[in-house]
Amino acid sequence: MNGAEVLSSGKVDTILFKIAEAARMAGVSPSTLRLWESQGLIEPIRTASGQRLFDSSHIDRLKMISYLRTEKGLNPAAIREQLKQDPVDADTDSVSNEEELPPGSNLSIGQKIRRMRREASKTLDAVARDLDIPISLLSTFERTSQGLSLKGMHDLANYFGTTITSLSGQEESSGAESLIRSGKWSTWPTTFSGVTIQCLAEGRNQMECHRFVLAPGASSEGAYRHPGEEFLHILSGNLEIMLDGSNFFELAAGDSFYFESTRLHSWRNIHDGETVLIWVNTPPTF
Repeated sequence: MNGAEVLSSGKVDTILFKIAEAARMAGVSPSTLRLWESQGLIEPIRTASGQRLFDSSHIDRLKMISYLRTEKGLNPAAIREQLKQDPVDADTDSVSNEEELPPGSNLSIGQKIRRMRREASKTLDAVARDLDIPISLLSTFERTSQGLSLKGMHDLANYFGTTITSLSGQEESSGAESLIRSGKWSTWPTTFSGVTIQCLAEGRNQMECHRFVLAPGASSEGAYRHPGEEFLHILSGNLEIMLDGSNFFELAAGDSFYFESTRLHSWRNIHDGETVLIWVNTPPTF
């Protein structure tokens, strides 16, 4: 793979990212990751030759470090302490002490997830354990709608019986027809690093039709599955699709691909520039 390796663990393949790819996902430079390692903030996997590799849990931690550094202005020592404490809201053990949320129509994606969690009487700790994601990352996402990968967002939406499409507000429009002029696409709130998703058809439809714009190296950051079938067509660039943890397909401009969504799938932009594609899911389970 370009920028990542696959480690077989017997049950499922673990994708290991090289330092350049991990740095891009965290929104920093490779030299910053080396600095964080020297400061004791992150401990990557080391190969026999000394190469640094990062798995999904490392990526989650790197995103949290980046958030604490840029948004909170914490120094390395404070970040280490914050990470040790699992910095979460007061509702880790209770869902009764949270602040009031604005009306539903004004909620961000993170706030929508928080409301669903509260309505389900679930604590941050319970959801984080069920989905095997850091509690600090989940807490940050509820506050900022940032930090989760597309795979993580998909798992979270599925956990609460909804879809990313629904959370994005795409289903709010109604009507039998949906005409969207060229370049007038509405864009999902940016929650995934390097991934821009634009709506090609709005409303409660049997097909979810999107235009994906992927920055260099952008990926699903993990594999996911859901009911349905998928079709995609590459407009420009190159995309790598991995099915079932071992079947790789490299797609170039003009190529199309169709597969069952129940198959474990992940993807990444392997072009040195943007990759743009049309992606259709049916029924609406994405």
